[in-house]
Amino acid sequence: MKTIFVNVKCELGRAYKVAEEAVETIPEVSEVFSVSGQYDLLMKCYLPDEMDIGHFVVEHLQRLPGVKDTFTTMAYKAFSPDKSS
Repeated sequence: MKTIFVNVKCELGRAYKVAEEAVETIPEVSEVFSVSGQYDLLMKCYLPDEMDIGHFVVEHLQRLPGVKDTFTTMAYKAFSPDKSS
């Protein structure tokens, strides 16, 4: 399993709609955070090892209505347990 974080810049007024659609329609999207700064959203995604990261971002995340730009960061190792469950 690969973990990636994707910063998403949205069209004005669309961030919450983009976040809702991402968590409701894309199973690999684990969590979406509204954030301050250059981007509007931060998406945490878990991908199967065989899934290509570039294709996932381009074909799933960038095609969400209202998405203007993305910036992807690949995570290597988690140093604390996931306490969201």
